[in-house]
Amino acid sequence: MADVTERILALLATLQTGRAFSGDELVVRLGVSPRTLRRDVDRLRGYGYPVETRPGPGGHYRLVAGAAMPPLVLDDDEAVATLLGLATLAATGSAAEGSVDEAATRAYGKVDHYLPKRLRHRAAQLRASLETGSSPAPSVSADVLSSLAEAIQRRNPVAFDYTGRDGSATSRRAEPYRHVHHNLRWYLLAWDLGRDDWRVFRLDRVTGLRTSTGTFTPRPLPAGSALDYLRQGIAKDRERVVLTVRAPLPAVADAFKHQEVELLALDERRTRAVLMLDTWQWLLLSLAFLDAGFTVDEPPAFRDALRAFGARLLGEG
Repeated sequence: MADVTERILALLATLQTGRAFSGDELVVRLGVSPRTLRRDVDRLRGYGYPVETRPGPGGHYRLVAGAAMPPLVLDDDEAVATLLGLATLAATGSAAEGSVDEAATRAYGKVDHYLPKRLRHRAAQLRASLETGSSPAPSVSADVLSSLAEAIQRRNPVAFDYTGRDGSATSRRAEPYRHVHHNLRWYLLAWDLGRDDWRVFRLDRVTGLRTSTGTFTPRPLPAGSALDYLRQGIAKDRERVVLTVRAPLPAVADAFKHQEVELLALDERRTRAVLMLDTWQWLLLSLAFLDAGFTVDEPPAFRDALRAFGARLLGEG
């Protein structure tokens, strides 16, 4: 019985991702035979979970979207993480109607009704005890995110209107590759068919999204991941700065919490920090609050600029 329960939970956890899975995929993922898979699907249906089956070539198993669902199969820690995740997302953006943050706010108030009874009281306690500070960020339409997710999965080209940084409006056609969430912003990495090159689009600047019925063959990504490509673009006009800070890693991490930084503990009292910065002035406030000695290992121009600034503070310059 324990093995059956474990299999059912593994199958349910897989189907709850929302995507469709072929029978062969599930057999491999779960390590069961096709016959056992069919029996377990029937068990899930018996428990009240509406599993849709499409037989034949291209067939799949999928949980029916929008159907009345039994309680979510979450353990205690997963229930807490779900509520905290919704609370964090709800605290970003402007709560515009139809936005992801507004949807998270609504879901946060009702998700405990779908939890097992033993967890509902704990969820209510967590909600009553929690406050979150607002983190202003551009709101993104939940419909845009979900429509793009479907286009990415099905490899459908999309078209949309886009407002650039300078306020100029253009119409774009693209092959969508990945969503990226980075520094409280939502981005789309796509192959721009008009520019014949990779482009990153801010999703809060996308309007009038249209999805084509055609399909495309994915192109090799010019980076290890979509996030890597985005970071490379953000840092392309910046300089690499390397510091040795005479403070433990947690203290340095806290000082640079608003910066994109790579940290390495050299020992218990020294930390190596690597940043990509426009100018040396970005270092000043973080280092001043850190109240620790440091050495600028590179570039020399940043080291010289900070040394000159220190001389001015001492009235020597």
